[in-house]
Amino acid sequence: MAKASEEIVKLSSTNSRTIQGKGIQTHIHHEVVAKIAGLAVREVAGIHSLVPFGAGQTISKLANKISGSKMRDLGVHVEVGTTECAVDVRVVANYGTSIPTMADSVFKNVSKRITEMTGLKVIEINIEVMDLYFPQDAIEATPERERPRVN
Repeated sequence: MAKASEEIVKLSSTNSRTIQGKGIQTHIHHEVVAKIAGLAVREVAGIHSLVPFGAGQTISKLANKISGSKMRDLGVHVEVGTTECAVDVRVVANYGTSIPTMADSVFKNVSKRITEMTGLKVIEINIEVMDLYFPQDAIEATPERERPRVN
């Protein structure tokens, strides 16, 4: 018989973490871990955006853009085990950002947030920098306001 203060952790068949103890059972699904990771990545200086994985996430991004909702786990893929997880992210970095420094900050912030919120140990984070963002490109792409024809 386990003591009331002990925590028993097992992996369920739905790719989630189950925490049992003190009469409480909590399931943490991999989608929750992915959302935590996505938000933690966005908190890091130098990250412009996340890039969706595959066609499914790209279609989801388009649908959510039309509907106005936000998917916080786009550009993030996680594998959840009994006590550990691994995270893959795809990002666009701001031009001028030190990519090694940004990657180190992503690892630290994602690890901290996931561990604090779920108790999982993050053993691996793979960061794929897909592109660079240039602020002047956004300005050039924005149409200039037309000058009024009349005063």
